[in-house]
Amino acid sequence: MQYILFDLDGTLTDSGPGIVHAIQYALGKRGMVEQDTGVLYRNFIGPPLSESFPKFYGFSPEETIEAIGFFREYYDKRGIYENKPYTGIPALLARLKAAGKQIALATSKPIYLAEQVLEHFELRQYFDQVCGGSKDESRNGKADIIEDALSALGILDLGQAGMVGDRYLDVLGAHANGLSCIGILYGGYGTREELEAVQADFIVKDVADLERLLLC
Repeated sequence: MQYILFDLDGTLTDSGPGIVHAIQYALGKRGMVEQDTGVLYRNFIGPPLSESFPKFYGFSPEETIEAIGFFREYYDKRGIYENKPYTGIPALLARLKAAGKQIALATSKPIYLAEQVLEHFELRQYFDQVCGGSKDESRNGKADIIEDALSALGILDLGQAGMVGDRYLDVLGAHANGLSCIGILYGGYGTREELEAVQADFIVKDVADLERLLLC
């Protein structure tokens, strides 16, 4: 595999605490409380906020826009740094680049935040392209982002490319673009059952297994 697309949250970095705290802040600003943080981990890490707020809390389009604004108040200043790369990820990216692989980020997170995360953790150097959602969340579907990444890399042979992610949206987005997808279990917020249900092409349990697959 010459071209590798990576999801960000739950795949490269453990972003859960910052996202959950920002969701709790946004709900609190609307006079709501969610005691079960497990619900927030399952429902908000991976899918775009513009989908999760109406789906799980019944917000109208106007309420969703307001909630996203509240989320950004917390996340852009604090939540983005309540985050860390998974053990072994920086070394993996370095080895992939040394092997001549072309690497792109394909995340639904707004691109300006994705760039901040990569720069903060000194990972930006490993990426040939960074593709993410728009700031207004008008284009943040995973299939669209993956399409953007494929175009940015100039990929002609899809058989030489693959996606790596932790949630069902990564698999569905990859397949919608004719790509294989590697589902990861080493720290992401999906489960083996979730990944199998959408027919992930491979499922790996740790970063070492992922490296063996990507470098074979």
